[in-house]
Amino acid sequence: MRTLLSTTRDRFLLALQYQDYRNLWIATTFSASAAWALIIARGWLAFEITDGSLWVGVVTLAAIGPRVFSTPIAGFLADRFDRQKLLRWIFALEVANNVVLALVVMSGNVSPWTLTFLALANGTFRAAQMTTSTALIPNLVSKDHLLNAIALNQATQQGARMAGALAIVPLLEFVNIESAFWLSGALFLFGFYFVSRVAVRSTGVIDKSQGFWTNLFEGFVYVYKRPIIMSMVILVLAHCALTMSYESILPAISKDKLGAGSVGVSYLIAGVGGGALFTSIFLAGVRSESVRGKLFLFFAFTSGLGPMLLAWSDSSTVSIAATVIMGANQAGFMTISHTIIQSLTEDHVRGRVAGVYSVHVGGSMAVTNMANAAFADIFSASSVLVFGGLIFVAVVFVSLGNGSLRKLYFPGEAKTAVGAAAD
Repeated sequence: MRTLLSTTRDRFLLALQYQDYRNLWIATTFSASAAWALIIARGWLAFEITDGSLWVGVVTLAAIGPRVFSTPIAGFLADRFDRQKLLRWIFALEVANNVVLALVVMSGNVSPWTLTFLALANGTFRAAQMTTSTALIPNLVSKDHLLNAIALNQATQQGARMAGALAIVPLLEFVNIESAFWLSGALFLFGFYFVSRVAVRSTGVIDKSQGFWTNLFEGFVYVYKRPIIMSMVILVLAHCALTMSYESILPAISKDKLGAGSVGVSYLIAGVGGGALFTSIFLAGVRSESVRGKLFLFFAFTSGLGPMLLAWSDSSTVSIAATVIMGANQAGFMTISHTIIQSLTEDHVRGRVAGVYSVHVGGSMAVTNMANAAFADIFSASSVLVFGGLIFVAVVFVSLGNGSLRKLYFPGEAKTAVGAAAD
């Protein structure tokens, strides 16, 4: 048993040997769980008070949309100032935002516009937190353990879907919806405590001879001038828009597929989180670049299949099983894409590149969530899922013709070609 535990630790949990990384990892666990609990409770509240998916889409757009404008600024700040201190301020603001939301809901004066405004503030803080954390992680572990650190961080982000969803089930079932908002605030507070324990101090490099706007947009220049990173960003954008923008239609799916309310949404999100957690932990043990590339292509194809399975399911059991498959494949794709981009990026601009990445991912998800909600009211949530899944499978087929992406899918093939040319 001791040998098994040692093997598991050495293969999957290497990055946790670093105390500062461990503290950030725990803080991320609490904050991500809080964020997903908030998404479920806030989305269901919008669905309940408006009796439709459109306002769920509006609120979701407000929560995700800030990634478009806040992450470049957050990336600049993460390269300009102490990243740990910046994270402390962000966590404190997230706690305050949740307290205000809980108080408004308790007062009985909540409206769709109030939810939208507070979701916008929360989304701004959340986007800044994720960007700053992404920039900080490579400073907390050795380069050899970076893949493991990012995979574990993704495991936390994805597994938190399940933890956050299941944490509020008894509150939604037996207490009231405002208690879910109070729980989210408490989880953010625990995250603040653990991020305050991170001792490493790090910043990027800001060229003081350049103006503010030049430094701010350096991340865009860096990404757009590097074909392999740019190709990755475009592929991830398509993935998030077509297969992961489902939060706004989950209440409708819960009603149609499970015959349940907010608790049904929690079970669907928990299914996604469970599958995502399994895959992210599995990837933490993958060290071969060749295996990683083939898995990346596999997860790309299968990411489009999960939503179609959910659309075609005719029972609650199959529906939840479909969300597990969705979570497993989507998390696998996102974990590997995060790792590749971080490994290709230099530290002096890491915060701004993380911001650029988040702009494309968050912007696509924000707009598509809004569009999906509108189309779900016109057609059906199932039709939206099938359409997105089919289109992304086609995108992956097309990507096989891209030279930069082929090098990532089949790294051994690229090295063989280089060797043959040298001969």
